[in-house]
Amino acid sequence: MRDLAVALVVFGLLPFVLKRPFWGILLLAWLGYMNPHRLCYGFMLNFPIVFIVAIFTMIGLLVAKETKRMVWSREVVLLIVFVIWMGITTTQAMYPAYAWLQYEKVLKIQIITFMTLLLLSTRERVDLFVWVVALSLGFYGLKGGVFTIAKGGEHRVWGPEGTFIGGNNELALALVMTIPLMRYLQTQAKRRSLRLALGTMMFLTAIAAIGSQSRGALLALSAMGFIFWLKGRHKLLFAILIPAVAAIILALMPETWYERMGTIETYQDDASALGRINAWWMAWNLARDRFFGGGFEAFQAPTFAIYAPNPDNVHDAHSIYFEVMGEQGFVGLAMFVGLLLLTWLKCSHVIRMCKKRPDGGWARELAAMIQVSIIGYMVGGAFLGLANFDYFYHLVALAVVVHDIALRRPAEGAARSVPRAGGAAGSRAGAST
Repeated sequence: MRDLAVALVVFGLLPFVLKRPFWGILLLAWLGYMNPHRLCYGFMLNFPIVFIVAIFTMIGLLVAKETKRMVWSREVVLLIVFVIWMGITTTQAMYPAYAWLQYEKVLKIQIITFMTLLLLSTRERVDLFVWVVALSLGFYGLKGGVFTIAKGGEHRVWGPEGTFIGGNNELALALVMTIPLMRYLQTQAKRRSLRLALGTMMFLTAIAAIGSQSRGALLALSAMGFIFWLKGRHKLLFAILIPAVAAIILALMPETWYERMGTIETYQDDASALGRINAWWMAWNLARDRFFGGGFEAFQAPTFAIYAPNPDNVHDAHSIYFEVMGEQGFVGLAMFVGLLLLTWLKCSHVIRMCKKRPDGGWARELAAMIQVSIIGYMVGGAFLGLANFDYFYHLVALAVVVHDIALRRPAEGAARSVPRAGGAAGSRAGAST
């Protein structure tokens, strides 16, 4: 039944995607973040539905008359250079067969990112896109939050198997990054019932992130709580509300959760933490020895045998920074960190630019919440290897587009205020003769 429902929705919308490719962007976001096909049990489970929707969207981009606008900014240029650099490092990879497969996946993610950039041309489209992302991941927030409360936090919350967010740590990071987007939607909602529903979703999503038992998620939520307070307009309210919500959530968790979180301080006695540190040293030594890094999928046993302090303790990167360092070298790491920094600065410029503009409140709020989400990614990602997570690149696209729209609106308003030839000024001249 699930398979038929998902198939009817997706295939039923494909003809409309050809005429309105922006619908394809929304459909790809739904499929990419909620992964409804991965919740099926029949023919849709492994059906290449994302590829099919992407092809239809690309055809729609070519044939449809829908508004398309590429925003060229320093972030976009740096992203293109970074993608090219990853291609260069792939040609020098230690494990070419694995590396080319991973680079192919990265290219698919970036193609969809650039299609998103082309079609997010108005505030209305930006809001629709944010709604789809927030509700897609909010589904797991609601489900996981209720599950954590019902089970007393004894069992971990997991994502859909075989996806970017399948693991408990990966899902937790995605949920943490989504809470700020939910907050943006809440600030823009006019109906009280909708604001209450989004507040409930934020609360349950935070519980689900904690219920994943991810230590990185706990640190990310803590950092985000401070940034929420810093960016919020009602600092006194947030100073009371954030600790209160945190106390309620922590009161729900069992003793086993506190024992696991306590290993953050006693990492030297935790095998998993020691394995991560060993992998980080391996990435450092690898980047020092190879200018292009090891290429994608470099965290393999033979690499550890050469570069790791403990060659027998083989682990994944477990850090976006050391993942990029080991695979793309120091040059790639500089580009990746530079993209994070430039996106933050782009949002800061939007906030300053729209601070006193009555029409810029939405852009200011969204830019601030993108910054909060990036903080969640930077802190949580320090302990998780999700450098190629499409969510981050969608945040980059959102920041660039919001900045462009905020810049264009005053200019468009000024253009409308200038009388056109034969307009009001010409009428007055005619009346005086």
